[in-house]
Amino acid sequence: MLKSRLRLHPTIHCVSHCVRRAYLCGSGNRYEYRRHWVEDKLLELARIFAVDICAYAIMSNHYHVVFHIDSEKAESWSQAEVIDQWHQLFSGTLFSQRFSQGEELSTAQQKLLNKHVEEWRLRLMNISWFVRILNETIARKANKEDGCTGRFWEGHVKSHKPYLTSPP
Repeated sequence: MLKSRLRLHPTIHCVSHCVRRAYLCGSGNRYEYRRHWVEDKLLELARIFAVDICAYAIMSNHYHVVFHIDSEKAESWSQAEVIDQWHQLFSGTLFSQRFSQGEELSTAQQKLLNKHVEEWRLRLMNISWFVRILNETIARKANKEDGCTGRFWEGHVKSHKPYLTSPP
């Protein structure tokens, strides 16, 4: 079901807003440098995920991103490539760590690893996972800098299929 929906709507426009009257890029205090936080993390994640960034705009209290999900790229990755991509984000499992180090796995361990790899493959082409990691990273840095805790972003990221038109 997910694969068929990705083929129907592989391009998605997402918007994420700051909360608590927080400013991502400035008002009063100058936070323009935070634009680079978002841009750098956005581009870093695009290299890891099977997602292309078609366009983005970072505003004072929110950002817009147009994503294109490259499901064919994710489906073409070998098991080792999926594990390598995932390990750039998270530590993985004991078995994925052992696999990456070239250790032999038992049949049962390999079977369990195969399940994890397929789950990670789906996550690596999932915009929700992409935005979750992006927003969490920026929120932690901004909250630390602002000396506060709690939400920095709205809980719900708005997304929809963009209506892209060709020039006349």
